[in-house]
Amino acid sequence: MSDIYDVVIIGAGPAGLAAGLYAARAKLKTLIIEREKAGGQIVVTEEVANYPGSVENASGPSLIARMVEQADEFGAERILDTIVDMELDEKIKVLKGKKNEYKAKAVILATGAKPRPIGCPGEKELTGKGVSYCATCDGAFFTDLEVYVVGGGDAAVEEAMYLTKFARKVTIIHRRDELRAAKSIQEKAFKNEKMDFMWNSVVTDLKGDGILESMTVKDTVTGEEREIVADEEDGTFGVFVFIGLVPATAIFEGKVDMERGYIPTDQDMKTNIPGVFAAGDCRVKSLRQVVTATADGAIAATQAEKYINEVFDV
Repeated sequence: MSDIYDVVIIGAGPAGLAAGLYAARAKLKTLIIEREKAGGQIVVTEEVANYPGSVENASGPSLIARMVEQADEFGAERILDTIVDMELDEKIKVLKGKKNEYKAKAVILATGAKPRPIGCPGEKELTGKGVSYCATCDGAFFTDLEVYVVGGGDAAVEEAMYLTKFARKVTIIHRRDELRAAKSIQEKAFKNEKMDFMWNSVVTDLKGDGILESMTVKDTVTGEEREIVADEEDGTFGVFVFIGLVPATAIFEGKVDMERGYIPTDQDMKTNIPGVFAAGDCRVKSLRQVVTATADGAIAATQAEKYINEVFDV
């Protein structure tokens, strides 16, 4: 069984790397498969101040680099490949990639989720430079600045209220004339003196020379467009986008149980398939942060080890 891995992890974000670290440290033959590059969402964050124990001025890329280094130090193998199909129901799991086929006693699904983008010009270029998808991660960087929040659901309104702790003014931009958030959340938002609302509006363009300096907003009723420019003294402002997440789980449809695109697990990261675990943003959970992703990965790897010991009489 030398060609069979103990654990194969799909995804090299914080959850996958933590799982790889814990699995390899437990002397399991471990493989981490990533289709692009290690890091997940955190690599677009220029400063990570809320990860316990991170060094001062730690960036997303530097944090991920250290996680990769640790996984490598303990012997986890890493390869680039895209998984296109899988057979998970048997004792030995089979993962079929574009480059190769992989067999494992246990599999950890850690493919993450991505924020749904606005899809307008300039958004990609200014991500991490004024455009953000995480209030908890980046809110403090906009202390005493103006901030705009795109969205109208529970998450958007709750994150907007959180941002009032830092920004001098927070304006919610919503494509309709009323919020979709729960009434109890709306009531709190409307009472917040630092919050304003821009109804029937969508962002159509974002501009800036290395940092966000202006945006174009279109009225969904009249079609009229207007440009919002950063205060001259500020030089920039923040745009936080909360119009949903897109879990990277399409490949798992029909393979494991799903809930609205996310993978449900128990507290031990177990899916409905024995020997298959899920960790990080791709699973059903209440908080998607680096700290919860790494915790998921550690739990999944530990439980995978227990599963292998029991099922394969190790």
